[in-house]
Amino acid sequence: MSDQTTAAATATVTLRAATDADAAAVAEVYLRAYDAALPTVRRAHTDAEVRDFFRYVVVGRGGTWVAEAAGVVVGMMVLEGEELSQLYLAPEWRGRGVGDRFVALAKERSPSGLSLWTFQVNAPAHRFYERHGFAAAERTDGDNEEREPDVRYVWRP
Repeated sequence: MSDQTTAAATATVTLRAATDADAAAVAEVYLRAYDAALPTVRRAHTDAEVRDFFRYVVVGRGGTWVAEAAGVVVGMMVLEGEELSQLYLAPEWRGRGVGDRFVALAKERSPSGLSLWTFQVNAPAHRFYERHGFAAAERTDGDNEEREPDVRYVWRP
């Protein structure tokens, strides 16, 4: 573990809107989290394409939030209206309440409801979202870039 990672592990976590300067760190969190949580799901894009997408599209259009500890981005969430389109944590930050804080923030910012998609094979994500009051509303047979069956979850207050 690097000194920076060790410092982050004991630091207070702050949630804040992402800036352009966060784009590379946000992409790295996504890549690490995706590969750790979904080792059997083929990513549709290369690492370089993902980094460019986060740099030039995701962070740039707004709606991206980061979780930061000791100056290190340890999580990211993208909220576009009522669509929670991405929520990823650095693998070593799973199970530490950061995801709970992101969901609380999303509910606060979209009090009339939220929806999201997750892969059907991602049972930990299903448990997480169901614990936060989301219910499965729709399933597909893989109508996405990864060609992986997925499920849409919905939260209504």
